Amino acid sequence: VQVVESGGGLVQPGQALRLSCTFSGVTSSHYRVKWFRERRGRRELVAMIESSNWLTKIEAPVKDRFTISRGDVENSVFLQMNNLNFEDTAKYFCYVWAGTNDYWGQGTQVTVSS
Repeated sequence: VQVVESGGGLVQPGQALRLSCTFSGVTSSHYRVKWFRERRGRRELVAMIESSNWLTKIEAPVKDRFTISRGDVENSVFLQMNNLNFEDTAKYFCYVWAGTNDYWGQGTQVTVSS
């Protein structure tokens, strides 16, 4: 299984980015995808989506600005991040749980700077 994140970059405060997570080799139709971010040495959960019912959950610090959704191709997920601020600067990781196994991507860097 390979998990690949993309879409990170350098943006100014107030701008938006859309991160993509694609995962190949997952054969189960039931999976869970989570986005984490790592900043100041700490990894924190940002958002989650469940494939069984496409239920989503966004963590409180970003609840009004981030959304998670199915991607436009199979086995992909988007993280839409709006109105970015300096505190959103982090490396963003995609995590995929598929039954008995879980997988991490290598991460994509998001930097918010004026």
